[in-house]
Amino acid sequence: MSYYRHHLFFCTNRREDGKQCCANADAEAMRAHAKERCREQGIHGPDGVRVNIAGCLGRCSEGPVAVVYPEGVWYTYVDQEDIDAIVDEHLVGGVPVERLKLDP
Repeated sequence: MSYYRHHLFFCTNRREDGKQCCANADAEAMRAHAKERCREQGIHGPDGVRVNIAGCLGRCSEGPVAVVYPEGVWYTYVDQEDIDAIVDEHLVGGVPVERLKLDP
């Protein structure tokens, strides 16, 4: 078994040229919320979930984006309720959140 069951990466990339980027969608605050939600659910840390900051994940036009590994499920989100769904349904319940999924 690996050290973490899941990694949840949030793109927090900021573009200075005015193009769409995840940082403009409050990605850092959403990452912090996901980390806290994982703690509340008792799944944060070894044998559980690691919530990570990522640089550009290359999908800015679909953003903001986050990805869950090892499954490789890509998500977009709008608010904390969407983050709660990713944590509760996917990371706790084991079922990807279809309404938030991006095509691989």
